[in-house]
Amino acid sequence: MIWALWWVWIIGAIALAVLEVLMPAQIFLGFAVGAAITGGGLLIGVPGMATSLPLTALIFAVASLIAWIAIRRIVGIRPGQVKVWDRDINED
Repeated sequence: MIWALWWVWIIGAIALAVLEVLMPAQIFLGFAVGAAITGGGLLIGVPGMATSLPLTALIFAVASLIAWIAIRRIVGIRPGQVKVWDRDINED
């Protein structure tokens, strides 16, 4: 039951955060936050998390989705933002 150990989730969160730095896509950061929240829940002893894999997976998925949406709203493309191309990549 390695999924029931809080420190495994925290190490996973750190690994996902490092992956986000190496390949910035804003998706890994959402998963990192979700893993950190899941690890924190296991650490403080949320009832049922350590004994139920489906509940643990659900908490991870929901926390990751909420974190990704929040990150997207904070650092994502702003409404009305337009990409202006001043040079064609095919020009020499």
